[in-house]
Amino acid sequence: MATGGEKRAALLRQITEEGGFAFVASAEKAAAGDLRAAEAAREMAWEQLHSAPRAEVGAAWLDAYALACLHVAGLRAAAGDRRAALRALDMGLIMGGGLLRAELDDAIAGLGRGEAGAVPVADGDVQRWEEGIAGGRDLDDVLKLLPVNSLSCKQIERRSCISLEAFIRDYFLCESPVILSGCIEHWPARTKWKDIKYLQSIAGDRTIPVKVGKNYACAELKQELITFSQFLERMWSSDSANLACVAQHQLFDQIKELHKDITVPEYCLAGGGKLQSLNAWFGPHGTITPLHHDPHHNLFAQVLGRKYVRLYPASVSVGLYPNTESMLSNTSQVDLDNIDEKEHPKTAALEFMDCILEEGDLLYIPPKWWHYVRSLSISFSVSFWWRTSDLPSGSS
Repeated sequence: MATGGEKRAALLRQITEEGGFAFVASAEKAAAGDLRAAEAAREMAWEQLHSAPRAEVGAAWLDAYALACLHVAGLRAAAGDRRAALRALDMGLIMGGGLLRAELDDAIAGLGRGEAGAVPVADGDVQRWEEGIAGGRDLDDVLKLLPVNSLSCKQIERRSCISLEAFIRDYFLCESPVILSGCIEHWPARTKWKDIKYLQSIAGDRTIPVKVGKNYACAELKQELITFSQFLERMWSSDSANLACVAQHQLFDQIKELHKDITVPEYCLAGGGKLQSLNAWFGPHGTITPLHHDPHHNLFAQVLGRKYVRLYPASVSVGLYPNTESMLSNTSQVDLDNIDEKEHPKTAALEFMDCILEEGDLLYIPPKWWHYVRSLSISFSVSFWWRTSDLPSGSS
């Protein structure tokens, strides 16, 4: 196995072969202690990352950005600027490649939590946090917020902590949704994440990406990089167009302490399953994930708060008017909160399944099932995506 030094040397050779002579020269100066050169190298790599869609950016430049972040962080930390060092390392994790990920993780662990992660939380914020998690209980009020005919059709079946064998036989093989209750009560997250002071202490000074806007399909969507503390402060925003949420971000790969608070449910072993990704969905009341489908088996864990979820089978896809644009082909053109019956005349008559997902619930969403999700309170959810090759998946 190559050492850290061997990996860096091989990376610099590859960048040289791709014409990145200026980056290599700056990186070598950075390794010798030149902060200005380190910042210059990071800027060069950043420009390469934004020279094309991420899928088209060469892996070497993703790793080069991570290397530059390591150099900047080391020199900033040596100068006593922990906050700048930590931000550089987080940026390396968020935007960089995987070659030096272990070094980034080790560097973050070496910095410790520091004072920034222990910023006191006001008593008023603690109360608002607890009230925000507990919201969304009044059914009459909830129904006023939900799409038309919500909770009037078929409810998603609910089972209490069934065996893996029963899950496979009754739901997985026939690709039928189900809510599994009582299966994650042993997670430390079920109690720890209720405490805003805990979240602040372990992640307050970490930089994370958030999406800002009504939902990810809206034209006004923005992405911002803010600290976890700043994100927590925005949980009570009353501006629906400025809602900030963590959506489909691999937060648990970035912030290891949070990963320790959860475990992969055994249901994800169904079909010899191989976990594809572990994503966080964290945000305030009112955040919406528009109607879309995914290619993987999905076990969606509701850890904090509650959500409304509506599901449509793949068999009715035509009536949900998928986007023709390739980037959004898995997303419906239909706004369930305001269906345009002239533009989308087939949608209103379609049957669906729905539910209110409560704290501690697991929802199994089979591949290609369309789903719409709305937060009814402050909500922290985790999705486990897995796929399998040894059992056929009729819709994937």
